[in-house]
Amino acid sequence: MTYDADVEFILDQTSGSSDLAGPAEAGLAHDGDPLDAYSQAVIAAADAVSPAVLHLQTRRSEKRPHPAATGSGMVFTGDGFALTNSHVVQGASRIEVAFNDGGRTHADLIGDDPDTDLAVLRLHAAAPGWAPLGDSKALRSGQLVIAIGNPLGFACTVTAGVVSALGRSLRSRSGRLIDDVLQTDAALNPGNSGGPLVTAQGAIIGINTAVIRGAQGLCFAVSSATASVVASQILRFGRVRRGALGIAGETIHLPRRMMLQHGLSREGAVRIAGVQPDGPAARAGLREGDVILALAAQPVEAIDDLYRLLSADRIDLPCRVEVLRDGRRLSIDVVPRERR
Repeated sequence: MTYDADVEFILDQTSGSSDLAGPAEAGLAHDGDPLDAYSQAVIAAADAVSPAVLHLQTRRSEKRPHPAATGSGMVFTGDGFALTNSHVVQGASRIEVAFNDGGRTHADLIGDDPDTDLAVLRLHAAAPGWAPLGDSKALRSGQLVIAIGNPLGFACTVTAGVVSALGRSLRSRSGRLIDDVLQTDAALNPGNSGGPLVTAQGAIIGINTAVIRGAQGLCFAVSSATASVVASQILRFGRVRRGALGIAGETIHLPRRMMLQHGLSREGAVRIAGVQPDGPAARAGLREGDVILALAAQPVEAIDDLYRLLSADRIDLPCRVEVLRDGRRLSIDVVPRERR
């Protein structure tokens, strides 16, 4: 399931240079009545994770057209590395950070990945706490989750809901699909971007990123499984490595006659619209007009499938591509290179 024009990435943009919102003084009113189990779970998770949550404000230089923006983040390592959304920090000349205990510092951008809307920062001062990424693959629909962030500048705001659905796809600002996205009805607002989505046990299972405009309770988070892979590559390489064939492609619908002729059950494929000179496809003998049916024995029904299959582990290794050419079905070995 994908969303395009209706998706609003939850960035809080401000035209001025207002100070970072400080943490609110909070306490629990004890009136003699015991807290119910739901309240206890939310309180415990928020207490465990809140010290790791950051309020971010970016500064742009005068030459940049974008206004200052605020968002959220979370420290996920003991040595001061933090995760947030790419759209929060993209184009920033300075990133200011406020902790929930009132402390402040600034951060450097280590790297970002617009294709998954994630970025890794390095703080210049120790945070009050940190929280490791959990296992989003263990989630179930209906499970209680808590979102913590700084919506509209209100520091360390906690909202709760459930996992509405698993395995969604969401189109990023770069135009690529983010796979394995979590849908939740925990309320998110501008400024929640980059904050954690947490289980009742305090496990970080998502990074909040987007809402659907005009809807109620349609909010999305990039899964911790995706965030873990992206963060590890950024920390290692400064970027996320992906493969490329050196082609321009377009999604097409296969004619019924062609499907019957070649025993195909899928209606979609990718037609090569252009081949980059001296690129992997050109060197392997792929041509303009070839129709790609599969890559590494995995079906290719749309251009998004091709992007997803060209992961870092396919770079510089032979990869079999199945194509239709002039009515014939061919298998051609291609060695993808790293996409820049």
